[in-house]
This record gives sequence, C-alpha cells and structure tokens, in this order.
Amino acid sequence: MDSNSVSPMPELAPIAEFDKTPPTPPEDTLPMDDLPPPPTAVTIAEEKEKEAHRHYEDDNEWGCGNWFEYILVVAISIFLLLGTLGLTLYWVIQYQGGFAWREDPTKQFNLHPVMMVAGFITFSGFSILLYRICRCCRKIYVKLLHAIFHALAIPCVAVGFIAVLDFHNMARPTMPNFYSIHSWVGLVTMGLFAIQYVIGFFSFLVLLCCEGATAGFRAALVPIHASFGLTTFMLAVATCVSGLTEKVNFSLSESYWNLRGESLIINILGVCIIATGIIVSVGVRNPHSKSSPRVCVSARS
Repeated sequence: MDSNSVSPMPELAPIAEFDKTPPTPPEDTLPMDDLPPPPTAVTIAEEKEKEAHRHYEDDNEWGCGNWFEYILVVAISIFLLLGTLGLTLYWVIQYQGGFAWREDPTKQFNLHPVMMVAGFITFSGFSILLYRICRCCRKIYVKLLHAIFHALAIPCVAVGFIAVLDFHNMARPTMPNFYSIHSWVGLVTMGLFAIQYVIGFFSFLVLLCCEGATAGFRAALVPIHASFGLTTFMLAVATCVSGLTEKVNFSLSESYWNLRGESLIINILGVCIIATGIIVSVGVRNPHSKSSPRVCVSARS
C-alpha cells in the first residue's frame, strides 16, 4: 500500500432515533388530583379554642385516682395555708400579749411573725396554688389573681419588716440589725420576691399588649419564673422556721425544754410551715397534673 495514499473513512453508525413518548411515572407517584389539599391558615382564636377543648378532653380522661389526688392535695394545701396563719395569730395573742405599734416595741415586734407568715406563706402560697385550683378559668384571669395575691403579700412583708427594725432600734440598749442567719436569709428572700414580682408582672401581663412579638420570650421565661418562684417560697419557709428558733432561744430559754404550752405551739407551727412548703411544691410540680405551672403560665389568653 502506498504511503501517500489516504485510508478510507470508517462507515458511520446509524443515528438512533429518540423515543419521543413521555416517560412512565413511577408506581408510587400519585397524580396531582390525589394529593391532599394545602393546609389552611388557622387563626389565633381557633387555636385557643382547640387548646381549650383539648384541656377539657384531658380532664375527662382523669380517673378516680387522679381526681382523688387532686382534691386531697388542694384540700390539705388550703388547710395548711390558713391553719398556719391562724396558729401564728393564736400564739402571738395568747402567749405574747397581742399587738401594738411604737408605743410598745415589744408588742410591735409581734407584728413581725404574723405579717411575714401572712405575706410569704399564706398569700404567696395561695398565689402559687391558684394554678392547681383554677382549672376552669381562662389563663389571663389566673394570671391576674396570681399577681393580686402577690400584691397583697407586699404590704404584709413591709409592715413585718418595719416592725422588727423599730423593735431593734428602740430597744434599750439598742440591738444590731441583720446579724443572724435568719435576717440574712430573710433579706435574700425579700430580694428574690421583689425581682420575681417585677419581672413576672412586666413579662406576663404588660407584654401581652404585643402578644405575638413577645411570645417566644415569654415562653422561654416560664420555666425560669416558675423555678425561682418555688425557690423563693421554700426560702420563705426556711426563714420562718429559723425565725421561730431564734425567738424561742431569746424568749423561752430553758423553759423551752419542757415542751409545754408555748413551746409545743411553736414546734407545731414550725412543722406546719414545713408541711405547707412540701405540699404546695408537690401540688404545683406534679408531672401528672394537667394544671401544672408549665402548662398554665405559658398559655397565652
């Protein structure tokens, strides 16, 4: 073969004809007519109505044991909250001579235990317990009652605080203020109480004027507010019990050992205060309760 000759071109393969029929859809693909319709927009009112119906349906699912526990916890809590205040009044009137103001500093001091128990234990306890009692009320009403009961506690605590300061300052010789563990824990309790009230009032009542924009913030604040609320209540219990111990050491001295009369009343009062703290905490933090603080405080109504 001549080196200058050109080899012939190979024969081209025939061009395949493309299939112009549409591809067969997979078997699991549904036609557009069988797809579900897009979700419709749900208004806030409809969402609240669904939440209310869901709450009542949950109530209907309660058995006898759930309702028995609910009634028992609420009844014992109310009895202890009122009984503790009544026993404090009985002790002060029967054994300490009643009340007075600055004309009699000793009797003025008697306002201190009564007002502190009324404010920190009774009113604050009822304020916390409302989330267990008011099962059929709208959440906004429960929040208002919660704030009102805490507001009633403020003047009680203020009067009790002034009474003990006047007693120390007008005593002869004068007594120092804020030297004992009782007074230190009491100051911490009052500080937490004030912070809790201001933050709670602003966050869960004032910010409702712009409900949609602050919903995330308020929802994140709920567990913090509830936890510090119970912490403040338990600190109040510790403050009251330490105050009773300090009082009997000053007033009764060795007669406290006899465990009669006033000694017995003070011991019973201390046990009732501790029991109140336990039963209120159990009542509002019970995970089986459908009216737990996590549910009631966070609901936006």
